[in-house]
Amino acid sequence: MTYAKRFKALMLGLAIAAASIPAVAEPGPVVTGRPEALQLNLQQPVTGIAAYVYSLHNWMMVVCLVIFIGVFGVMFYSVFKHRKSLGHKPATFHESTTVEIAWTIIPFLIVIGMALPATHAVVQMKDTSNPDLTIKVTGMQWKWGYDYLKGEGEGISFLSNLATPRTQVGEPGIAPTEKRTENYLLEVDNPVVVPVGKKVRLVLTANDVIHSWTIPAFAVKQDAIPGFVRDTWFKAEQIGTYRGNCVELCGKDHAFMPIVVKVVSSEDYTAWVNGEKTRMAALADDPNKVWTIDELKTKGEKVFASNCVACHQANGQGVPGAFAPLVGSPVVLGPKAGQVDVLLNGKHSGKYPSAMPSWKQLSDSEIASVITYTRNNWTNKADENIVQPSEVLAARGK
Repeated sequence: MTYAKRFKALMLGLAIAAASIPAVAEPGPVVTGRPEALQLNLQQPVTGIAAYVYSLHNWMMVVCLVIFIGVFGVMFYSVFKHRKSLGHKPATFHESTTVEIAWTIIPFLIVIGMALPATHAVVQMKDTSNPDLTIKVTGMQWKWGYDYLKGEGEGISFLSNLATPRTQVGEPGIAPTEKRTENYLLEVDNPVVVPVGKKVRLVLTANDVIHSWTIPAFAVKQDAIPGFVRDTWFKAEQIGTYRGNCVELCGKDHAFMPIVVKVVSSEDYTAWVNGEKTRMAALADDPNKVWTIDELKTKGEKVFASNCVACHQANGQGVPGAFAPLVGSPVVLGPKAGQVDVLLNGKHSGKYPSAMPSWKQLSDSEIASVITYTRNNWTNKADENIVQPSEVLAARGK
């Protein structure tokens, strides 16, 4: 009984000591996020929270191992040393109030000692205040959508799909025809890019079923639920590429929803942002894109306010004796080819002292949108009420 009491006191001391030791990230190579040969522990942490969780996990394992060895050690020692063949007789006592109290209070204190640092970790994981960057993450079958909402890169948006070719994956009953790479099923066409040392808040939702955004090296695992908004955060402290998966069973292609986050320097992040905005602008001005009339009118209103309002006025009435009105204009209400020609090449009708200048410097989508806007705004209701960028491109070549 004396040994048992000493052992339980030792367990309490170990639990309290483990909870009080600060978690420090161990130095190591940049985490790749893919499984490694003979890997027995968590991935190397690259955020403060992940380092805390990593250290806490190791200490919890130590405490549990010590308790396991101690309890079974005492049990086997007692069985071996007090066996009947050595002449020992069983004790006759039936119950002991002291023992009952001890084996109730001591385990309770051990659990409290383990729960306190774990609760601290959970509270820190939920603190998404004051982020440097906010990204909306949308789970869908079977890909991820990312929208940069606040911070540097605001307005960037893209989808992230599995990049591993089907020739490596194969099909049911069909063997793969290509050798699998080291990042098999863990590579995407458009990775998330974030700057190192910055707090990144993730706002998560889904548009079909429940998904779960998980990066082990960040200690981040957050469900994305249709109709709900959840959030989490991370601050990566090492430059590198980190990988994860959707870990919520979300359908037949659940295994094909990898997550890749590239952590780069501040300079490289700025360069990426500039490149993405250029790419998005080029995509928006793609002459082959077919726009809706609402898209053209929305964009056209901005183009008009920036380039046309000084002469033609916000109400489209122009300036009497100086600039032509657009409301009721035969050019605006007539065939659209004529208005396209005016904006591309300019016009001097002689009715006003100033000529209408050429606006060739505007993009095809800007010219198409502002023409569509004038043909559908104020009291104008032109028969040919929409102009596509492809039509402007064709007129340029004439």
